[in-house]
Amino acid sequence: MTAAVYLTRAAKFLPNNPVDNDNMEEVLGMIDGKPSRARRLTLRSNGIRNRYYSISRYTGELRYTNAQLTAEAVRALTDDDFLLEDIELLSCGTTSPDQLLPNHASMVHGELRNGTCETAASSGGCVSGVLAMKYGYMAVAAGLVRNAVVTGSEMLSAQLHARNFSPESDDKVAELEKHASLAFEKDFLRWMLSDGAGAALLSGSPNPDGLSMRIDWIEMRSYAHDYETCMFMGAAKQPDGSMKGWKEHGSLQEVIDNDVLALEQDVKLLNAMAVPVTVARGLSDILKTRPLDPDEVDWFLPHYSSAYFRPVVQQALRDIGFEIPEQRWFTNLERVGNVGAASMYLMIEELLNGGHCQVGDVVLCYVPESARFSTGFVKMTVVDAQGNTTRQ
Repeated sequence: MTAAVYLTRAAKFLPNNPVDNDNMEEVLGMIDGKPSRARRLTLRSNGIRNRYYSISRYTGELRYTNAQLTAEAVRALTDDDFLLEDIELLSCGTTSPDQLLPNHASMVHGELRNGTCETAASSGGCVSGVLAMKYGYMAVAAGLVRNAVVTGSEMLSAQLHARNFSPESDDKVAELEKHASLAFEKDFLRWMLSDGAGAALLSGSPNPDGLSMRIDWIEMRSYAHDYETCMFMGAAKQPDGSMKGWKEHGSLQEVIDNDVLALEQDVKLLNAMAVPVTVARGLSDILKTRPLDPDEVDWFLPHYSSAYFRPVVQQALRDIGFEIPEQRWFTNLERVGNVGAASMYLMIEELLNGGHCQVGDVVLCYVPESARFSTGFVKMTVVDAQGNTTRQ
């Protein structure tokens, strides 16, 4: 039988000052020197009011790498009772590492300079943050380490700058007017994504000075065997649905000329399959081995890229008999933006540190990934300093 594992601390780091909707192009620039028509249409449906960028509004230069963002979040976990040198395992997930090699966790470790520890890196889309947490959870539960620092982070603003985009076509904007969900094509992703990092400390004992979240289970499911690629970067999708990776292109110049390194989304596939697969199918599969009554859930932390998907997620929950009233939903998308692999961590940090939860509360996190369709759910229970879950 595995030992109990507790999330005892949570921290975040959001770079620079928040950027509101009216000032986004001051940071990301204007394509072809013209204000974006797609920006207003995209923001109308995504519900985001503020987001954060590593790019300086004044110089256009990057002030933080992904590794530096993550290291700052990890440092925010520490105090006199838990030092950087105390970290035994550092497990980091991200969609957007600063380089192909070394891996992201190694680069964060290099930034921290905290002494020898084990590192683990998980890559991919948003679920990479869940996988980073699961690796740390398993290591502590198995007694391999006494603690693990787990992180999720993104730094995509460098790729979202106007210098990397072609002018919008009239056809694309006209189509966007008709279908708000088309705000996920390559050019429109500029208005969807944000930078930031979240971190959590996992331990075999609860926080002696406050609340902790006992991790009851972490479950993930991949459906890549049934669906073609939906979101991609470093490859080009072919007419038959297969992927042509950047290594398969004739030259690096061809990679550049064809925008192979751009982040792209197959919008039609996203709209048709994302929520049915990651909620209806994914949660149904998980509930077969992890029975849970929706009435038990006090806090539902859903990661969705846009408010457009909120009612879609709710309907999918209804369809499988797992409806959670919206007053029990907790999200900060409007305030911090869509921060990919960091989003779950940022919600947990705000819920735990903001005084929202109390002993005995059950927390259910939902993190979908459209890249090749996978999903992650994390169930936790809030406990006191003795590990008790009994409400006062």
